[in-house]
Amino acid sequence: MSLDHPPLRSAPAWRAPLVLLALGLLAWVALPEQAGLLTRIAITALLVLSLDLVVGIAGLATLGQAALFGAGAYAAGIFALRLHPDPLLGLAVGMAAGALLALVSGAFLLRYQGFSFLMLSVAVAQIAASLALKARDWTGGDDGLSGFVMAPLFGRFAFDLAGRSAALYALAVLVLALYLARRVVDSPFGLSVRGIHQSRARMAALGTPVFARLLAMYTLAGLLAGAAGALSAQTNAIVGIDSLGFALSAEALVMLILGGAGRLTGALVGALVFTLLHHTAASINPYHWLFVVGAVLMVVVMLPPGQAWGRLRARLGWAR
Repeated sequence: MSLDHPPLRSAPAWRAPLVLLALGLLAWVALPEQAGLLTRIAITALLVLSLDLVVGIAGLATLGQAALFGAGAYAAGIFALRLHPDPLLGLAVGMAAGALLALVSGAFLLRYQGFSFLMLSVAVAQIAASLALKARDWTGGDDGLSGFVMAPLFGRFAFDLAGRSAALYALAVLVLALYLARRVVDSPFGLSVRGIHQSRARMAALGTPVFARLLAMYTLAGLLAGAAGALSAQTNAIVGIDSLGFALSAEALVMLILGGAGRLTGALVGALVFTLLHHTAASINPYHWLFVVGAVLMVVVMLPPGQAWGRLRARLGWAR
């Protein structure tokens, strides 16, 4: 009898997006009064998904993801205010702005590694925030960018106060982004980026263009982060300077840690858990909700979800 085993097959790229779509639609139907919360979860999950491409897949520790998010938000808001209020055109502009900033900044940042890359990513976000404050005529400065009204989606579905259309819109963009990210990560390009994460020297010795691959992945992450920023601007009808802030980058990294980096779906789980914790704890005590999040994060660090699930299965006597 042969001891060889057939090669492991990854799940189809459409499986996770299809499950996400089904769960999102179920929540949209069952919780009509929570459409605003569902929109916020979808936008946050898209931002954390973009961060997972940088941290979990490419192995680049960054605290500047908010710069890419904010670039998309301001670009979409300015486009709606000064040129055209169409949501899809604004979404494309926001994605292009996030990708462009990632491409330009990544061409400099990716020449460094480790702590140097981390600190320089923070510096890029601070520079972007400073520019937004100084360009008051375009961004509104400290007061934020407001005064724009989005046109109905496809000319039919208006962004109402209940947020029902906005929730479906954000969910659809998140599902498409997850499908795109899964296809890229499972492609030969994505596998080579994972290899670079494991050992840059070995991949370079094999002839892999390390810098070009990392820059391409970083640009893709910027595109998705820009999409999240554009959705935030369009659904909230305002862009604040905090969209470029350090706190947003730090929270996104915390969410990624909560869900688990490098799996893409972990970004969705982390965003969901963190946002629900924030929403629930803040509604109970708006001054000490960070204590609850910090306690949960400590538990996750000391007992990772995968290890906890393995112990539960062993205790219940389930097969591997």
